[in-house]
Amino acid sequence: MKVMRLLSSLKHDESERGIFHLGRALVKNGHTSIIISSANDDNDLVKRLERDGNIYHQLHMYKKSWLSLLQVAPLRHLIEQYNPDIIHVHSRTPAWILHLALRRARVKRRPKLVSTMYGFYSINKYSQALLDVDTIITVSDSVTNYLRKGLQREDIDSKVIKRIYRGVDTRRYPYRHNPSVYWLRRTFAEYPELEHKKWLVFPTVIGNEYGQEWLIDILGNLQEQFPNIHAIIMDEDHRDGDVAHEDFRQRTHALELADRITYVGSKRNDMREWLSAANIVMALANEPESIGINALQAIHLGTPVVGWDQAAFSEILQPLYPQGLVKKYSAQALCKVVKSQLESVTRPEMTDKFTMREMIKETIEVYQSLYDELQAEEQALLKAHSLKRSKKHLKAINKPVIESIHKKPEVTKVELLKKSPKAMGDAKVVIKKTDNTNKKEVDNNR
Repeated sequence: MKVMRLLSSLKHDESERGIFHLGRALVKNGHTSIIISSANDDNDLVKRLERDGNIYHQLHMYKKSWLSLLQVAPLRHLIEQYNPDIIHVHSRTPAWILHLALRRARVKRRPKLVSTMYGFYSINKYSQALLDVDTIITVSDSVTNYLRKGLQREDIDSKVIKRIYRGVDTRRYPYRHNPSVYWLRRTFAEYPELEHKKWLVFPTVIGNEYGQEWLIDILGNLQEQFPNIHAIIMDEDHRDGDVAHEDFRQRTHALELADRITYVGSKRNDMREWLSAANIVMALANEPESIGINALQAIHLGTPVVGWDQAAFSEILQPLYPQGLVKKYSAQALCKVVKSQLESVTRPEMTDKFTMREMIKETIEVYQSLYDELQAEEQALLKAHSLKRSKKHLKAINKPVIESIHKKPEVTKVELLKKSPKAMGDAKVVIKKTDNTNKKEVDNNR
């Protein structure tokens, strides 16, 4: 089985899409894994892919860029070169390029197409290319429900939808992992205000949809009961021109809460250490979350998570850590749950759900199902072609026999031709072959 996957970039794939683990699993099981993305060939992620046995090609399929249309012909060439059985697209721009490339592709048979919806994409013309496939993979039940409602609203035919949750690599995020002493000492040296504090880690950047303003309610209402409470935000301490960031900074200074917040930056490679060292990881997005990968990672590390009872956070916390769910969308309900967690320190139990292994297994099952369909269709076409040839051959053999059966028998016609004015006895009898019954015609010249 040959599987080709198209991506705009590789930067989110390790945590959300499992692109490396999936490629390694395909190669390990004897399949061919072809990955096409915009990363340069000398990129460390590309070298990692090739080291695992994947075939990599670079095509600049940038999101929402007209220049990406220049890649239609090169992609068509790659499809003709490898003749893949399955093509998996991970975003909308590559999906459009794929459909354009397939229009004139000279391939033996059309490959099966798979797409993944990673969020609540608008069901419109731009997203249509993700929908015109054989199977759509969604990352949560929330996205599945949203997609089904959108298809009904737009009067689009129902699609084959398979929900596959994003998974966590349990080897990289083992249960009850503890940061090293070296990491702690370095962190306290860089951020001395964090020592001897209870950490509330906000594992994302500041934005209108991420819910950082709820930290102000938590710190303001609980600082007297928990004097050592401290919020850690994975963002820069200043961003020019960012209204949401500036508004949050001004509010924290006005309420004298700025000294209870530390910004550690967004471009970090030690997220695991921060999540495992936290007392609570906050999942406070105002907009419905489709994946919630940071909350998943924290749960697998054994760190308590507090989040709203909606979308992906609800789907994660309900089976794994229900005491972290905030049922009501209010500051009072949120502070009550945070207070309970700081007092009781109840950690999530070890789980085998939402793992990378499970995600890879289910994804390969989708590939295998489509590959089996492709093989069955090819067998049906071969059978139909063979039957047609057999009928044509039998018709050619039986044609002379059928013609001889239906041919009319020859008959004899007798004519009396008058050569001279003689009597009847002198008449000459001439025998002719006709198609009628035997008949004698006597011409008497009287």
